[in-house]
Amino acid sequence: MGGALSSAVAEDNGTVSLYADSAGDAQALTTASDEGPAPVSLERSGYTVYVTPKPTPTPTPEPEPASASTSSSSAAAAAPLYYTGGGSAAEWMAAAGIAESDWGYVDYIVGRESGWNPNATNRSSGACGLVQALPCSKVPGNGYDPVDNLRWGNGYAVGRYGSWAAAYNFWTSNHWW
Repeated sequence: MGGALSSAVAEDNGTVSLYADSAGDAQALTTASDEGPAPVSLERSGYTVYVTPKPTPTPTPEPEPASASTSSSSAAAAAPLYYTGGGSAAEWMAAAGIAESDWGYVDYIVGRESGWNPNATNRSSGACGLVQALPCSKVPGNGYDPVDNLRWGNGYAVGRYGSWAAAYNFWTSNHWW
């Protein structure tokens, strides 16, 4: 049994198609029969494909816990340092440099602002400490340290009102200072 491709055929109008023109270049295909050579076995050559593996991702390092050597700006941003020490109102006012003659005025204002709780924080405004400094970051040192807070409050009372007595008068009229 055998077969072959036919030769190019011209169309009626004299033009030759691209297929007809290239048919002469085709090779004949013959199948094996009882007569003729034995079929040839075609095998592919062996080959190896190497795929480069994806690199293992480098793990992201965990942040180190804050240590005592952390700068003051990052420590202040982390969390407020609440007061855990002791002392009395008189000791705190004396250490802050407030004159004893003003202690009554300070006691009145601080008693209404924070109830003498050095860790008092106004939830709506963020004011902190004994004198409710706003913002808390205005207080040099730590706004929750009673001596730092009273020292700042002393400068505020004298600077804004002229004295603790004038600050007291303003507070009693307005219920804020």
